Amino acid sequence: MQYVRLGNTGLKVSRLVLGCMTYGSPSWRPWVLEEDEARAFFQKAIEGGINVFDTANMYSLGRSEEITGRLLREFARRDEVVIATKVFFPMGDGANEKGLSRKHIMSQVDASLRRLGVDHIDLYQIHRFDYETPIEETMEALHDVVKAGKARYLGASSMYAWQFAKMQAVTERHGWTKFVSMQPQYNLVYREEEREMLPFCRSEGVGVIPWSPLARGFLAGGRAAPKQGETKRAQTDELAPKLYFRDADQQVVQAVSDVAEARGLSNTQVALAWVLRNPAITAPIIGASKLHHLEQALAALDVVLSDDEAAKLEAPYQPKPVLDHA
Repeated sequence: MQYVRLGNTGLKVSRLVLGCMTYGSPSWRPWVLEEDEARAFFQKAIEGGINVFDTANMYSLGRSEEITGRLLREFARRDEVVIATKVFFPMGDGANEKGLSRKHIMSQVDASLRRLGVDHIDLYQIHRFDYETPIEETMEALHDVVKAGKARYLGASSMYAWQFAKMQAVTERHGWTKFVSMQPQYNLVYREEEREMLPFCRSEGVGVIPWSPLARGFLAGGRAAPKQGETKRAQTDELAPKLYFRDADQQVVQAVSDVAEARGLSNTQVALAWVLRNPAITAPIIGASKLHHLEQALAALDVVLSDDEAAKLEAPYQPKPVLDHA
C-alpha cells in the first residue's frame, strides 16, 4: 500500500479509502450488507493496508457508523485508522434534524461519536452545501467541534467550487479551522469536476477523496441498461439511471473494456487506475459488496496506464450537467 499526505496536512492516508455505505441495514437499501457479512471486507481492507474508512450518519440511519466502529475495533488499533464520517442529510422528520445549523452539527457530532464508539472523529465532513444556513454559522460550529477535540480535521463533499471557495474564505477571515479535503463525484463518465473543483483543490493544497470512482459499478461493465448487473445494488439502484447510461457513457465503458482486455486486467482496475493517475486525486473511495471487488481495487494500485491508453479512455466523454449537488 502507498500512503500520501491528505492535502497540506501531516495526516498520512492510504491511496484507497473503503467506503462504508455498503455496510449497515438492508431495510435502508436492499443491497446493504449486515455486520456479519461486512466483517470480511474490513479484515481484507486492513490486511491490504487501507487505513481510511469513510461513512456518514445518514447511511442506514446510523447503523453504518455502528458497524464501522465495532469492526475497526475488532481488526485494528484506533491510532492505526482514519475514521471519516459526515453530517447534513436528514436524521429524522423534525425541522432541525438536517442541514448544517449549529444545532444540528453539535447534535450529530455527538451522536456519531456514540455510534462509532470513539472519542474523536479523524475527518468530519459536511455531506453537501446548506443553502439555508449562513456559512459563518456552519464554519464556526465546525471550528468549535475541532477545538473541543471531537474532530481532528474537517472536510467537505459535493458542491460548486465557488461555494467551497467562499467557505474557505470565511474560515480564513475569522481564523477558524479550514477544510483539508473535498469529496466530489469523479470517474470516467462524470468528469465535470475537472473544470473548477479539482484545479482549485490542487492549487489550494486540499486533498481530494472522490466518491464513486467506478460510477456506482457502471464502469465495471455488464450494465447495458438500468437494473442490470451481477450485484443487488446494480439491480435495484434508483440513482444510477439518473446519472449514467447515455450513449456516450456506454462508449466510455466499451473503451474501458477494450483497454482492460488488451492488458489482461479487469474494468475495475483500469477505471480506478485512470482516477489514480490524476495528480489532483489523493485517494478514491471504493465500495465493495463482493470480496473480489475489493481485491481488484487493491490490485489497481499496481496498474500504470500509458498516455495513449488514457487518451483512448477519455475520448468518448461528452460533457453533462452538474449532478448530485444539493
